[in-house]
Amino acid sequence: MSTHSDIIIIGGGAAGFFAAINIAEQQPHLSVTILERGKEGLQKVKISGGGRCNVTHAEFIPSELTLNYPRGQKELLGPFHQFMTGDTIAWFEARGVALKIEDDGRMFPVSNSSQTIIDCFLDQAQKHHVEVLYNHAVKSIEPMLQSDIDAPRFKIETNQGALTCNALVVATGSNPKIWKLLEDLGHTIIPPVPSLFTFDIKDKRIKDIPGVVAKHTEIKVVETNLESSGPLLITHVGMSAPAILKLSAFGAVALAKRNYNFKIEVNFISLDVNSCTDALKSYKQEFAKKTVINATQFDLPKRLWKQLVLASKINETERWAEVNKAQIENLALQLTSAVFEVTGKSTFKEEFVTAGGVDLKEVNFKTFESKRIPNLYFAGEVINVDAVTGGFNFQNAWTGAYIVSQSITK
Repeated sequence: MSTHSDIIIIGGGAAGFFAAINIAEQQPHLSVTILERGKEGLQKVKISGGGRCNVTHAEFIPSELTLNYPRGQKELLGPFHQFMTGDTIAWFEARGVALKIEDDGRMFPVSNSSQTIIDCFLDQAQKHHVEVLYNHAVKSIEPMLQSDIDAPRFKIETNQGALTCNALVVATGSNPKIWKLLEDLGHTIIPPVPSLFTFDIKDKRIKDIPGVVAKHTEIKVVETNLESSGPLLITHVGMSAPAILKLSAFGAVALAKRNYNFKIEVNFISLDVNSCTDALKSYKQEFAKKTVINATQFDLPKRLWKQLVLASKINETERWAEVNKAQIENLALQLTSAVFEVTGKSTFKEEFVTAGGVDLKEVNFKTFESKRIPNLYFAGEVINVDAVTGGFNFQNAWTGAYIVSQSITK
């Protein structure tokens, strides 16, 4: 192990490896070292997408792609014009990893295994002589006074000794210890709060129907401007799926301030209450002899329909012809504006994303270089950028890391 490297990258995750490989590939004469605190790297890559690695998302228009970033939407527009989804696909395919698009737009390796991405990174790192030092936890970062232009610019103290470098890339994701070191260097750190989480809800309407999916919902957080739409999944502890996760991402800061206690209003059928009421009145005529509970409407799952009917004070034996005006109105409200009380949050699968990090005002998004400290660069979630689920957080990592590599090697 050398104690000096032209480029040191702190963090052996997606952004760190991507930056290292592209730097070494573009400028083979530069020595590149990754410092990873764990005994192995790329752990988030390994678990993402249920072990399949959701590499990116099939959105090819930069302005549309940015809409998936609650924090970073404005800042990422320029970078996405330099390197985005199509470039990601081409990069992996050029290195033997074919990607596929699923119906919801998410993109995975054809192999359906995150190990394919990990193997690609490890092979490329070895091929381009990137040094990867595992079990190296960074304890301090010290900019050095330069006696001449070729002198090292940074001294990195680790648990296994000190190293120096000419350029430093921080790609540590949501790492409080590294954020503290960057704060000590003069950077502003936006306090982190969880993003991408599911909602804990105790409500008899959903208690016994885990696994049910309502495909076309609209959800609002009561007394806020937060809203989203899409599929909603009933879970053992509450609600999940894209409609909920999008709310959690865009509402990360606001919901944290409420200590994850708030109310949501769910429209299960994406119709206004008047249109719903009119439809129910027509069903009263059309299905007069059928029991309401067994005549599921609006393409809703049967188990969900049953619970909403019961919550409307319509019993299991009542036929459509027998329901009164008040019951019709109650059912319309249950279908279009059912209120649920959220009492907490749960981590989405094994993926943990936070809002927070280096203040975006202190990053030059043409180069991803610090505006405070020359030759210090950032990639990935170490800065205050995060996204909704679907491969968007990885796309931010690839884009930032690639632009860092271009900035350092030009």
